[in-house]
Amino acid sequence: MGVRKRHARAGAALVTIVVGAVALAPGAAVAVAPGAGTPVCEVRDERLNEISGMVATDTGYVVVNDGSDSEAARRIFFLDRRCTVVRTIAYPSRPRDTEDLAVGADGTVWVADIGDNDRTRQTIALWRLAPGADQPVLHRMTYPDGPHDAEALLLDSAGRPLIITKGGGGTVGLYAPTTALRPAATTPLAPVGRVALPASTTSNPYSFLGRGVVTGAASAPDGRRVVLRSYADAFEYDVRAGDVVAALTTGTARITPLPDEPQGESITYSRDGRWLLTISESADQPSGTRPAILRYPTTTAPSASPRPPEPTTAGPVAPAPGRPAAGHMVDTVNRIWPVVAGAGILLAVLGLAGVLRWRRADNR
Repeated sequence: MGVRKRHARAGAALVTIVVGAVALAPGAAVAVAPGAGTPVCEVRDERLNEISGMVATDTGYVVVNDGSDSEAARRIFFLDRRCTVVRTIAYPSRPRDTEDLAVGADGTVWVADIGDNDRTRQTIALWRLAPGADQPVLHRMTYPDGPHDAEALLLDSAGRPLIITKGGGGTVGLYAPTTALRPAATTPLAPVGRVALPASTTSNPYSFLGRGVVTGAASAPDGRRVVLRSYADAFEYDVRAGDVVAALTTGTARITPLPDEPQGESITYSRDGRWLLTISESADQPSGTRPAILRYPTTTAPSASPRPPEPTTAGPVAPAPGRPAAGHMVDTVNRIWPVVAGAGILLAVLGLAGVLRWRRADNR
């Protein structure tokens, strides 16, 4: 949404109040009835204060924080099956904004340092942690069309990284390296497709805005499914012949609602592939609680209409039947936002005036 996360928590309440009554377009697809996930374990380590990425392993989980001012929090954290931290690995230099994780077939852990809320980064990066290594190796990349904010990473069947932009209005971009990554080089990225997310009505802290952005991604252990998540839902796609890009750009999404997660950014598959696992940033938990890994059953039947093939270069996306184009949605938001903001300021001024008048009357 292009909002700095440290301000997003305060903005979430405003967005919910101001736009909560805005309805989705008629005919928008609705998935199965929402249901809360089942808690698996609770993360109690105070260093994990902005969890933004997670993968499951044979022995537990690996997680990373969003960008943090605390050096102790800027690490790769290994958890056991009870969510207890058993090991950490530091970065050799300070990461900018770590947002997601992926694990290769050989056990290599990839950390996606790709967040860019202000869209000012000249390069983004992936940190590669080989099995048994004691520090990750940095690989820099650059977009061909200017900075993007991104929070999701996938690996295709050949181990090639795919960066999924956060997007907005329900459309996100896919980017892949043009050559093999090298530690001492900056590798150009190229656009390889666009994804139109299915519409939903799932409740979340950011109302309709939270349903149209991608905050995490994961591949099933057998490589036959991938999932993207928003603040509200998980969108699961079948992968045929190892073609992840085709699955995302031409496949049929199956929707699992993830209702009312405080700021849901992480998603992964369980090691047996039967469950989707999620966790929210700990800073957004209610007072006195800690973030918990939640478990949802994977889907088995399509629940969203197929979409036509997407272009392989950044360009306009045709609207799906019964739903306005993503650009139209964003333009609509841009047009109404000044009016809504003005109305909100007016209400705030009137409310403040009322409070002051009440206080003066009370002091007489």
